[in-house]
Amino acid sequence: MEEKSLRITGTDKTFFNKITKTLTKMLIPTKIGINGMLISIKRNSLLKAFEAYENSDENYNQKEAEEKYDVAYESYLEALDKYVMDSIYKKVKNNTASDFEKEALSKYYEVTSLKENEFVEYKNRKQKYLLELDNEGIQISRKEKLIERYNQFYVSKMDTLYKGILKNYSIKLADTMNTYEASKEWIYTKIFYTLEDYIQNILSLKIRIGNDSVAKDVIKEYENYETYTVGKLDTKDMIEKNVLLLSISRKLFTHSLPLIVAIQCYEKVLKDARVLVQDTKIATKREKAYGMLINLLEDYHVKLLSTKVYWENAKEREEFKSFWNKYKKVGELKETNFIEYVRKKEILFIKNDMKKIKESNTKTDYSKLITYYKRKLIDYGALRELKNVCMSKGKYIKKLKEVA
Repeated sequence: MEEKSLRITGTDKTFFNKITKTLTKMLIPTKIGINGMLISIKRNSLLKAFEAYENSDENYNQKEAEEKYDVAYESYLEALDKYVMDSIYKKVKNNTASDFEKEALSKYYEVTSLKENEFVEYKNRKQKYLLELDNEGIQISRKEKLIERYNQFYVSKMDTLYKGILKNYSIKLADTMNTYEASKEWIYTKIFYTLEDYIQNILSLKIRIGNDSVAKDVIKEYENYETYTVGKLDTKDMIEKNVLLLSISRKLFTHSLPLIVAIQCYEKVLKDARVLVQDTKIATKREKAYGMLINLLEDYHVKLLSTKVYWENAKEREEFKSFWNKYKKVGELKETNFIEYVRKKEILFIKNDMKKIKESNTKTDYSKLITYYKRKLIDYGALRELKNVCMSKGKYIKKLKEVA
């Protein structure tokens, strides 16, 4: 009897242990994902509503499907938000949280700190944070059907959220009342950070799952971007990476980052490139930085300014037309005399950039760059040193004369 009783007790313990472990997986989140029963139910309802909306007919039931999708999405977010506050917060408070949960709560508070002063950004970033939190657990779950269904919803919703974040930054840059350079510098930083975050996490996922919205030229540029994700980047690499991010953004975020904002971002990158050329001491590295600057100036004029339809300043428009005619004339040499084409093109961009720098109200001291530009023009025969000299600020300087 005693042996039989012991065996039965042992069997019951094993049985109840299995049930307990199963319930734990269903009700208590693990450190790598969210497995709450309520979240699973809300997520399944959301995916059904999303798929119904995607397949709905524009002339028949699209509006009704969209309303159901919105309700399901809101309910799903509430469940995720409740999970963070009820589960993770309590674990962190009781000092029983994992490193994953501690980091998750830290990021949550980082996002909610935006609510008072940056409500639009807070609204988009909180949704983004909650979706990323759930997505991380789903991707590790290895449930292929769920992953496939969730990916379609995830990239669609994330596209909307990233566009909202970037549009908010665009409005801030376009705000003429904001005259503080430091605040604009911070906005530029956030724009580049957001673009890179999108490319790393959303565009890469789209390419991996074969999303039809990704064009071939975007895939090619993404492959170029990947070369900047390996190893330590120097200042030149960072500038080139930011240019690539802007180039990709012109295809993916045309309305969220309109032309006027893209021009400002490009001008920020050009400023960084100019400073790099004049501050680099090693001759070989300076030449590489200079080559990059010339390429950036060409991209800026060809890819951006040439597509600009509306000019607020009539004088700037006429000056660009004059420059553009010269650029096209130089371009005629490309097939017949490539070396002369490269020489004349560089001379054109150097002179134009020197003029822009002198006319601008920038606080940056570009005197070293101007000297470097002049030396280039002398080397190319576009500027000639005169034999006589003159006094300036207590120093003798050589007079220069432009060659016709």
